[in-house]
Amino acid sequence: MARIHENWLKAYVHHMRYSESPDCFHFWTGVATVAGALRRRVWIDQRQFQWTPNFYIILVGPPGVAAKSTSIRGGLSLLEQVPGIFFGPQSTTWQALMEVLQNAQEAILVPGRAEPEIMSCVTMGVSELGTFFRADNGELVDVLVDMWDGKKEVWRRQTKSQGETIIHNAWLNIIGCTTPSWLKENLPEIFISGGLASRILFVYADKKRQLVAYPGDMVPEKQYKDEGVKLALDLQEIASMVGSYSMSDNAKAWGKNWYEKHWTSARPSHLQSERFDGYFSRKQTHIHKVAIVIAAAKRNKLVIDTEDLIEAEALVSSLEEAMVKVFFSIGGTPEAKKNTEVVALIKTQKEVEYQALWRIFFNSMTGKDFTDAITTAIQAGYLKLETRDGKKYLSYIGPRE
Repeated sequence: MARIHENWLKAYVHHMRYSESPDCFHFWTGVATVAGALRRRVWIDQRQFQWTPNFYIILVGPPGVAAKSTSIRGGLSLLEQVPGIFFGPQSTTWQALMEVLQNAQEAILVPGRAEPEIMSCVTMGVSELGTFFRADNGELVDVLVDMWDGKKEVWRRQTKSQGETIIHNAWLNIIGCTTPSWLKENLPEIFISGGLASRILFVYADKKRQLVAYPGDMVPEKQYKDEGVKLALDLQEIASMVGSYSMSDNAKAWGKNWYEKHWTSARPSHLQSERFDGYFSRKQTHIHKVAIVIAAAKRNKLVIDTEDLIEAEALVSSLEEAMVKVFFSIGGTPEAKKNTEVVALIKTQKEVEYQALWRIFFNSMTGKDFTDAITTAIQAGYLKLETRDGKKYLSYIGPRE
């Protein structure tokens, strides 16, 4: 069957043009949506493991500014129209998640294999990350790490109440939403060193793409519905794909060259910290997972071309600035968090009179904490202090996004 769209991801972003949310939220929601349709039915085989198109994508933004949960709803509503997709709950324990995966087990006929392949694939849309994830829940963290890695083995867990849980080819795809403040307050340093953070793609935005008072007026209703029908039909076609992806000779040559440079060249300055060791080690996996989705969004043929890898690498790399912000906010000292809070407020206001700023933080900081935060931010090049008409003003001059 011929595809309606040449590129499902681009068509989906265009479909969401009425939204105030930034394009990056819609694009990565599209990635999670295509991944949810593909499931573990497609993969890149590496003998001991498989690269499979499952993701942990977290949209990060201030409350009410970038419409995060509305963004993921757009993609998941299309995925719900694909028969056979299993969805997980927004709030669950790791034991309940195992039950969801067990219930999702199905036998899939794979070309070239005599016996059906048993697999268990679940997609989860989590509008508030705090309802699903707790960093102190070590069992859940371990489950999430195992689910992402695409190991070719039977997955087992032992519980007192249910005995041994056995799942074949377990596969979990998650897209969720949270705020910078939730990440700072709820994720300790161990979240990074434990490895889960390096398996997550953080997509950050702190401003609306456009102001739309009445979204329903942006696109005629019939046109919007027709677009949705066509996107759902293509998504069903994508969901029918089964088998192992191969890589063209040129794509493999590009991948080998990239891999050698990745490990032999000096790291980019923004990834120098040891906090990024896990991500640096897994970047190749992130790229190939995204490349599968990019290829599937364009064509039914199970082949990854050079252009797919190049695009995937650029997309993953484009998220690193957001990841740096997230990683350095997690597990920070109380002083560092106060510095960030002061800078964030001034950044929003562009310029604030010194005494007015002190009144805002009067009940939450000591005088020393307040002056230290300002001094540190000035020294770091985020703020500028100047005096006009006998009053002091602080303005934001830090990195422009």
